[in-house]
This record gives sequence, structure tokens and C-alpha cells, in this order.
Amino acid sequence: MITMADAIREEAMRLKLDLNDTNLGKLMVQLRKEFGPGAVAELVIKKIDPASVSARNVDPAVLVVDGIRSIAEVGVLNRVGHVRLLAIHASSHIRFVHLKERRRTDAPLAQSDFMERERRELDVGISEVIALADEVISNNRLTLGQLKATALEIVMKWINSLKLNS
Repeated sequence: MITMADAIREEAMRLKLDLNDTNLGKLMVQLRKEFGPGAVAELVIKKIDPASVSARNVDPAVLVVDGIRSIAEVGVLNRVGHVRLLAIHASSHIRFVHLKERRRTDAPLAQSDFMERERRELDVGISEVIALADEVISNNRLTLGQLKATALEIVMKWINSLKLNS
């Protein structure tokens, strides 16, 4: 699995920025302004070359990319393979709680910081990605185990349909 946010974190480390919500958010926006709306996905596809995938012992036909925020990113990823979108949605309160529970350095500490983060993600197009998702999971009342099991079930269904159609 490759995480889009990790690509931003790696770029922030390369630039010697502190890994906090403000810096990572500004960097995400700056990358998109300078290099286009698919910029973060461009960083990610550099990790999807065959040597990189085989080094992870991953079937090259299936790779999960977490954290897509725009349709432009989907377009970039479509250049290297077939893309299916699984949106995991929850109320803003639940998302805020989950972010705080993860205890990452970039987690917003205050509700106002969280709302700023939400606005940033809406501005880059996340609502369109969610609207166009192939499947959506509501994560308002799921345990982490239930969420993982539901997501795995959907992804396995997709993988099996790819095998049947190939």
C-alpha cells in the first residue's frame, strides 16, 4: 500500500519542514499550484515502478493507494494501471476524533484547525472523488476491525472481477 500523505511527508522531510498540519497542508497546496492538480500522484507513481513493487513482494497487478484527493490524481494513476475508488466517509466529528486518536504530528489539535484542514481538502477536490467512487463505506459506527474487513471484502471483490475479466 502506498499512502499519498506519505509522499507529502517525504517531500516535507526533503525540504526540512516540521511535520505538522500547517506545513503539510501548505506543501500539499503549493505542490498542486506549482506542478498541477495531479502533483501528489506524480510523486506516488515514482514509487510504482516494477522494481519498487517487486521489492515489496506485492502482486504488480494490484496496488492500493490511500488518500486520493482529486480526480486529477485519479487521472495520473490511470496512466500506470486500472483505478477503482473506495471512499471511506464519516461525519466531521468522527473524522476529527479519528485524527486525534492517530496521534500523528500533523493531526489538528483544535476543532478550528480541523475545519481549516477540511476546507483545504474540499478545495483540492475530495468531494468529487467521493461522489465518483465505485464504492463507499460509512465509517460512523464501525470499529477499526470492521472497517478493515469491509474494505478488504470490497477490494477482494474487485480483484476477483479483474481476474475473471483477464
